[in-house]
Amino acid sequence: MHYELFYWPSIQGRGEFVRLALEASGAHYVDVARESGRGMGVAAMMRLLEAKNSNRPPFAPPFLRAGKLMIGQTANILQYLGPRHNLAPGSEAGRLWAHQLQLTIADFIDEIHDSHHPIANRLYYHEQVAEAKRRAKYFRAERAPKFLGYFESVLNGNGTGYSIGRALTYVDLSLFQVIEGMRYAFPKTMAHSERNYPHLIALHQRVTQRGSVASYLESPRRIPFNQDGIFRCYPELEA
Repeated sequence: MHYELFYWPSIQGRGEFVRLALEASGAHYVDVARESGRGMGVAAMMRLLEAKNSNRPPFAPPFLRAGKLMIGQTANILQYLGPRHNLAPGSEAGRLWAHQLQLTIADFIDEIHDSHHPIANRLYYHEQVAEAKRRAKYFRAERAPKFLGYFESVLNGNGTGYSIGRALTYVDLSLFQVIEGMRYAFPKTMAHSERNYPHLIALHQRVTQRGSVASYLESPRRIPFNQDGIFRCYPELEA
């Protein structure tokens, strides 16, 4: 299967969770908005988003074209890709558990984003710094430990080094990305708290060393973290 991924070309964002799954599985895909030529680029993505004649339009990037299917929402895309690329459990119960964990990751990602944009997306960061400082303080003290502690307990309870079963799933790749992003956005917080999450940190290391993922991370396809994505580093939010 050849896939077309549609996401913003200059940020990791929510699209990175899909990229990691595609890269880890060795799937053949095109990151449409990052390419040039006919039918490529941001303009091609926007045409699909703004199409008036679509009966199943995506709400926002990321979305994935797989043959005749157009699939939106990160967790939904991963739920589709997982069983087709050995990144999800074989049983229905296992797949539902994977989807449940991915939806919980999505909740965490929303809270990470809102730590620097607590008022409105359309406002620049400098227009809501005071509110962001208050939100980030609460996030660091209560919300981040709650989510990280939950995923630590999932890994501990499974007892295999992975979140589900005995093999890598898309949930593990997403947890890797969460740790990567948190280290970028809240380096001091993570430096002081990572000892509380040994299973999460061990999983992160395991994913980093996986051949296909390691190759991706070292390639130009991996967009560096920056101040336009979900994970942003503002030192004053750790003050």
